[in-house]
Amino acid sequence: MGHLLMVESWVGSMSTLLPRGIHDRGHTFTFLTRDLGHYLRAVPDPAHPLLSAANIVSADSNDESAVASYARDLHRVLRFDGVLSSCDYYLPTVASIAAELGLPGPRRDAVAAACDKAKTRELCSAAGVPGPHYAVAARWADIAAAAEEIGYPVVVKPIDLCGGMFVRRVEDVDQLRAAVDAIAGFPVNARGQARAPQVLVEQCLVGEEFSVETVTVGGRTTIVGITDKRVVGDGCYIEAGHMFPAALAPALAESIGGLAVSAIQALGLDGTVAHTEVKLTAEGPRLIEVNPRPAGNRITELVRRVTGIDLAAAHADLAAGVEPDLAQRDTGIGSAAIAFLVPDRTGELEEIVGAQRWSETEHIVEHTLAAPGKTVRAANSNNEYLGHVMVVDEKPGTAGAIAADLIEELRVSFRDDSERA
Repeated sequence: MGHLLMVESWVGSMSTLLPRGIHDRGHTFTFLTRDLGHYLRAVPDPAHPLLSAANIVSADSNDESAVASYARDLHRVLRFDGVLSSCDYYLPTVASIAAELGLPGPRRDAVAAACDKAKTRELCSAAGVPGPHYAVAARWADIAAAAEEIGYPVVVKPIDLCGGMFVRRVEDVDQLRAAVDAIAGFPVNARGQARAPQVLVEQCLVGEEFSVETVTVGGRTTIVGITDKRVVGDGCYIEAGHMFPAALAPALAESIGGLAVSAIQALGLDGTVAHTEVKLTAEGPRLIEVNPRPAGNRITELVRRVTGIDLAAAHADLAAGVEPDLAQRDTGIGSAAIAFLVPDRTGELEEIVGAQRWSETEHIVEHTLAAPGKTVRAANSNNEYLGHVMVVDEKPGTAGAIAADLIEELRVSFRDDSERA
């Protein structure tokens, strides 16, 4: 099969699931990174799946022109059949390298637009894809004026970060100032890339949240399914759990899925797996964002367990120019869900109790919890989880409550006092 060039990766779920998907499809990969230690520090396991690469090479992945030139030289020796990444910050670079080497993949401008929340809003709004009222601004006076015009409460977010980082619901101008200052205080992302100064100010939509998992090949988008999203947080948006498939009436599922397909078309995405987030309001579904890569938070595992379709493997196939097999299979599982342990305070973790029988619980297929001694921060994004539990059930629509109940049974204590959260 194909030899793929992987340019960087997320350090969470996809750092394990994408290498597995690559190998399961019979592909191999070369891993290119500017800092291998970034991954080994995050997951200190000598058997980390990223180390299963046929080759590991080092280059400045933050310099698109330089890394494209380096990839071209590598290509002469190693002969790549495709290039890919799971990390949003490198998806436009991957598209650029693919074009440079004449390899399969979506257009760079389409990928860059999907990775830029402001450009996504602009293109999708112009195409008539329903979304919130919004404004894009960099100067404080313009931001404040936009919030007044849209009307409080508004949602403020950076245009180029992931995982819910610095996404805030604000009720008045003082909270707006604090949210904008927080974004400005983070001028470089976790990968050392300079950030854009603009922020999005959006109408605060009310409703349940979903994501649509799709594969687009040859201009035709297949909806693999819709995942629900349980969100928590006081003024922020933290994903506390997901269930696949979402328990939706057929008409609602069709409208949510149709919105996602329209957004993908508006952006011009093709040859890609996408994870499109949608909020179902009283006025109908509204677009939140389009992510031109497989879903994170182990949603792809939920999909695989229910349908037999491995979206990480599909991502690898598309990179190699192979049309992925999207035929659903009877797995005997009607629903799969994941729930996360979200810390609501800061301190040094003493212990987590309540999971003693998890290994013997019928529904649980995967779980992990943080070890004592971990430095914990009160969560304000999807980056501070203390663990998760994944469950399956033969019945549709049931796994989400099972997973949430298991997390609710946990008790967390900290070494600096005897409080339990």
